Parts: sequence; structure tokens; C-alpha cells
Amino acid sequence: MTPFEVVRDPLWNNIRLEADTLAIVDTPAVQRLRYVRQLGHAFLVYPGATHTRFEHALGAYHLARRALAQLEETVGRPVLEPAGLQRLKLAALLHDIGHYPFSHALEEAGLPRHEGLAARHLGSGELAARLERLGTPAETLLPLIQGTSDGPLAGLVSGSLDVDKLDYLSRDAWMCGVPYGVIDVDRLLTSLTCVDGHTGPVLALHDKGLSALESLLFAKYQMYRNVYWHHAVRSATAMFKRLVLVAIAARRVRLEDVAVATDDGLIHDLQREDVTGLAQALRERRLAKRALDVPATELPADTAAWPSADPELCMRVEDRVARELGQDAGELFLDFPAKPDMLALDLPLVKRDGSVTQLAGPDASAHLGLPRVAGELYRTARRLRVFALRPVRVPMKSIVDLIMLPGEEVAARLAAERSLVSSARG
Repeated sequence: MTPFEVVRDPLWNNIRLEADTLAIVDTPAVQRLRYVRQLGHAFLVYPGATHTRFEHALGAYHLARRALAQLEETVGRPVLEPAGLQRLKLAALLHDIGHYPFSHALEEAGLPRHEGLAARHLGSGELAARLERLGTPAETLLPLIQGTSDGPLAGLVSGSLDVDKLDYLSRDAWMCGVPYGVIDVDRLLTSLTCVDGHTGPVLALHDKGLSALESLLFAKYQMYRNVYWHHAVRSATAMFKRLVLVAIAARRVRLEDVAVATDDGLIHDLQREDVTGLAQALRERRLAKRALDVPATELPADTAAWPSADPELCMRVEDRVARELGQDAGELFLDFPAKPDMLALDLPLVKRDGSVTQLAGPDASAHLGLPRVAGELYRTARRLRVFALRPVRVPMKSIVDLIMLPGEEVAARLAAERSLVSSARG
């Protein structure tokens, strides 16, 4: 009989870990995730949001096991050979192994994406040695984790209906104490099936699961609107990004150390010789306040991408605007988060007559109502905000005009010392 352990989980109740999985879990690289909170600074708004990447990793692994068992029951045979099944389950377990402290804030600040850092953790140390002994070396897991694999059932780890989403939306809502992330996970799992692909079976959804899929998409929208992009969460995130970038520029912390730090370890390092005062302000929840807050629905649809895509330019704009409005550099933060694929779908759908179609782009609207209004829902979730540490009057029209300009023109104005907002003060 294969030995195993059972972990009690507040969301999924019992999570079974076989001996091979336990050997991976009990490595320093995986144990680090116990000290990396899932939602960064969201706990400053939702006190229960102190759950970690470790819990989420176990949850994703648990759902991968359930999904593969369900697929075997649905098709009447194992969907992959044992080595392929193990790869998928371990990829689910390790999908966040390269994650930075404090959620996605550091990726927003321009640091490399966490999926790209996974190679460092998977390819060295005790974790790499144990993966080799299990016959699943890093190179077999990385494409699944990084979303570049077209191998069998890769969509279970990275796709429109992956176990990552099923766990984090459910877990985040549960731990925050909000009703927005309620998903019919059981219905989705029992609706999973396979279709033939070029390299083996491809994860698909039977059309009996369409309502549950639509509820997942709406839950995602609600969580972004009410939790992930809550104004106080975004204020803390903006302050933290500036704090880290200043520390890296001053060589008080090293980029390679940030990538393997824990939440508490990084904030401890940032508090040393902090010239900005932001570390202590975050510690004491003295957050920058909203000086401007405009729903994206009141903005032109073709706003520029640079406020979210070019953090270096955004920081320069913040300091110039602060100076023009009588503030000090580092006291004002421009925030306009973007996730254009928030409600995107790309998933085979198996109809009741056995025919297969693709849930993607405009074609998804033939089977689901939500994609028809996805663009407007996304706009209602977004808000353009300016946060300030001291009271200041921010001219809305000037800021709106500014975010309509291409990044190249904004950079040219900065270089030429041309005013960004002063002419609109009054």
C-alpha cells in the first residue's frame, strides 16, 4: 500500500499527498511559499486575506488530482500514462514556485514574470534533485508552468479552465469573506472531457458545464472589481512598487534576492535605511489617499497602455506631476491597472450531439451571454486613480488627457521639460 498523508484544508477539506508528492513539498523551495501571502497587501483591507501561496499550491494540486480522476471516469480509461499524469499533478503543485513576495506587485513594477523565474527554483537545490529522482526533471515541467506547452492536457495547468483559477478564485473569496468568488467547482470538474489534439488529448468542456463556466468568469470579474483592484489595495500596491524600485536603484536590495525572498524577509530588508518612509507607512497602514478616482467607463476607450505597461515611465510621470502640483517626488502615484484578457476564453466545447467547437473570441457569444458584454464588464472593473500622501487637488482633465497620449510623446514631453498638468491648475 502506498503511504500518504492528509492535509486539512479550510476550502477543500482533505487534501491527500502521496509519498512522492510529500518529498517535493518538503523542500526549502516549496516551503518558502508558506511565507508568501497570496494576495499581497489585500490583508490591509480584508484581514482574513493572510492565506499563502503554499495553501494555494496544495489546492491546485488537489484539484488536478480530482480533475484527472474525473476525466478517467468520463472516458472510461486513464487519459495519460502514469508519467504524464504525474507531470501534470506536479506542475499544478509547482506552478507558483517562482512567485515573488506580495502577489503580482513586483511584476507590475517591471520585474520578470514569476513563471520565468520558476527555472531557477526547479533547476537547482534539493527540489531539482528530488524531481530528477522522480523522473520529472525541470525541463518537463517548465513548459506546463510557463503556459508554452502544447502537450496532452496542458490546459489543466495553464488555460481558460485551469486548476489555478479554480483554486485561487474560490480560496481568495473564502479567505476575504466576500461572496463574489463562488464557483460551482464540482459541476465544472464533472463537465470536463477530452478531445483529440495533435499531441494527445486536449482538455475540453461538455456543454452541460456552460453555466458553471459563465459563473467562473463573472466571479473573476467581481473579484477584480471588489478585491484585487479595491482602492486601498491599489494604494498599498502603488506605494510598495515605488519602495522596491527605489531600493533596487539604490542597491539596498538586489533583484536576485527579491526573487527568492519571503514577504516578511523583504519588508525587513526594505525598512533598513528606507529614505522614502513608505516601508513604515505600509507597516502602519498609513496609505496614500485618492486624489482622483475616475471609472474607466467615463474615459475614452482608446487610453494608452503605458500607465500599466511601462512602470519606469509611469514613475517619471508621477514625480513630474507631483512637482507641478507642489508635492515632493514619491508622494504621488498614478494607478490604472490593466488585464485585457480578464474574461478571455479559448477552450474546446463538446456539444450534446458530440460535435466540437471552440469557445474563443466572438464565437463564444453563440454559447455564453457574458462574452457579449465582456468589454464593458472589463471597463467597469477598471478605474483611473491618483493617490497622494498629502492632500492635493489633481486636475482630472489634465490626467485624462495625459493617459490618452502615446508613451513616446509623454517621454518626449518629460525630456523637453514641458508641463504635464500645470496648465490645467486653477
